[in-house]
Amino acid sequence: MNEDFHLYLDSADLEELKACLPHPVVHGVTTNPTLLKRAGIGRGEVPGLLKRCIELGARQVQAQVYSSEVDGMLEDAQALLSHFDRGQLVVKIPATRQGLDAGARLIAQGVPVTWTAVYAPEQAHFAAQLGAAYAAPYLGRLEDSGVDGLALIGQMQALVALRPSSGTRLLVASIRSREAYLALLGLGVGAITIPPRLFAELLDHPATLAAERGFLADARALP
Repeated sequence: MNEDFHLYLDSADLEELKACLPHPVVHGVTTNPTLLKRAGIGRGEVPGLLKRCIELGARQVQAQVYSSEVDGMLEDAQALLSHFDRGQLVVKIPATRQGLDAGARLIAQGVPVTWTAVYAPEQAHFAAQLGAAYAAPYLGRLEDSGVDGLALIGQMQALVALRPSSGTRLLVASIRSREAYLALLGLGVGAITIPPRLFAELLDHPATLAAERGFLADARALP
């Protein structure tokens, strides 16, 4: 299987996730406090939810720290990591000054880190410089703010590509359409996280399903 691209599902709703998992095209599941709140998941339930995702076939899961200071971020990260085998959990940290500091310390310990809420090219550059697993810009939110989101993400991708030895992938979130997904693939981003509703749109093409029905009908009619 080609590991150059990682597709994630962006949800904390287990029923939504179970409708998509397991599937070989899915690398993992991303969450954040907003998704947890929307799904009615408390902090204490997060490890159980994510462990269930791994049981359903996710190779990696992502959870975000709750603190804004370095020491608190590290404590949050260690509490989450204690429930998982090495490499299963990617710790998400906002790309603030304190977040870059905390994430770099975790990376030095061999912990995979996603710097999230990446809104500027230099943030993606810093993520690659420090060896992040992922840097996560939000396409939809960028466009809502009046920015040309695809152009900005293209700049970020170019900067990340300058440091291939870092292994850093852009993990683009806030994807609202198939067209946006395809445009991001055209930019060469290394990872995308999508809502489960879009997963069905990408995999269940009406014309393919109609062709399958025709083939099955003809197969049943064969002598």
